[in-house]
Parts: sequence; structure tokens; C-alpha cells
Amino acid sequence: MLYHLAPHGVMATVLANGSLSSNTSGEGEIRKRLIEADLIECIVALPKQLFFNTGIPACIWFLRRERNTHKQETLFIDASEMGFMKDRVHRELSEEDIQKITQTYHNWRKNEDYEDEKGYCKSAPRAEIEKHGFVLTPGRYVGIGDVEDDGIPFEEKM
Repeated sequence: MLYHLAPHGVMATVLANGSLSSNTSGEGEIRKRLIEADLIECIVALPKQLFFNTGIPACIWFLRRERNTHKQETLFIDASEMGFMKDRVHRELSEEDIQKITQTYHNWRKNEDYEDEKGYCKSAPRAEIEKHGFVLTPGRYVGIGDVEDDGIPFEEKM
């Protein structure tokens, strides 16, 4: 697909989460070359049970041939905890979830009103991605969100 992309084109593809970190069959080398060529613009981690044909979590890769902003940076969005269970086996993203993901991506692209949000999104420079061995799992970059304190001591909960 990337081969057929226009010189100023952008594409998105849905892949299994294994594509973000696997090193079998040269996948690690492919990720490394895509990063070095500055083609990977954004990675969005999706929740599990989102698709009818599989229960595994997936991710969306956004690739762009020519970038005007954020050269040598990749936006990571961790939407893996978003959505709601539509029934006991299928998850669905709400309209608000979709809007949040979309707005985050567009704000980052336009350099307008974007801020890294711990546990949700981060714009990572290539040096940081290299430091992680070209593994593109969003959780490595966005970290874990702040947990609300419910006022119950840990010992009491356990």
C-alpha cells in the first residue's frame, strides 16, 4: 500500500498489536526503516473486542509520505481502555471517544491546542523511539494515567 501512495499521500491501516513490537520475519527491521524514513505519523492503540471477527486488540498506523509539521516525531494515542461493552462479547467506541481521538490527531497535526496527556497521548521524537528499540507500543510512550484516590486505604482494600 505504501508503494502506491502518492508523493503527498497519507494512508491508515489496521493491524494486530503484534505489529508494534514483533521482531519475527524482519518486522523489527521494517519498523526501523519506516521510522528512519519518517513515514510513521501516528499510532492509535484500539481496545480489544472491537471487531466482530476477532477479540484481539488492534492498532491503526497512519503513514504520510511528506510531512510539513512534526518531522522526526510520532504521535502515540492509547485508546485501549476507551469504549463500552455493547453486549457481552463486543465493544464499541462512543461518538465522544471517536471525537476525542480525531481531535487529538488533528490538533497535533495543526500544532493547535495539543498537549501530551499522561496515559492517553504523547508526541515522541525519533530519538526516544530509537531508545525503545523501535517498538511502537503506545503504552511505552504515554505511560499510565493518574489513578483517582478513592480514599480507602490499600490495606483495607486488600
